[in-house]
Amino acid sequence: MMTKRKVIFDIEAIKRRLPHRYPFPLVDRIIESTETTAVGLKNVTVNEPYFSGHFPGESIMPGTLIAESMAQTAAFIGGPPSDKNVNGTPRRVFLSGLQMQFKRPVVPGDTLHITVEVIKVMGTMARCRGSCRVDGEIVARGEFNLAQVPED
Repeated sequence: MMTKRKVIFDIEAIKRRLPHRYPFPLVDRIIESTETTAVGLKNVTVNEPYFSGHFPGESIMPGTLIAESMAQTAAFIGGPPSDKNVNGTPRRVFLSGLQMQFKRPVVPGDTLHITVEVIKVMGTMARCRGSCRVDGEIVARGEFNLAQVPED
């Protein structure tokens, strides 16, 4: 019997928090959010628009989008409880990736299990460490910087 994971932020809450619109939301659910960490899930389907060109005949999720999925998950670090207004935390955007490593291709049918943590805050910037797993195996990891931007 499979245990259901508790959904902390569903797709509607994610859309309220992130400015990204189709085709760029790269996290489907946030299943954990604390003051220093967040865990998200991305179900990778054959219908993703980037698969038509990356690569024809061998669909592979681009590494830049895997890194972006980590950054989007990081937007929920320190977030309010899911029953509160998700706009209560600063909006941060991906600034740069550092030491990103991609271990194996991510393909249609995979579910990315995305884990991120803040390791340092520097004024309006934050350094984070993230990893993505598929079936328990690390497929990508690295550090990245986020920059706080004003709300619209």
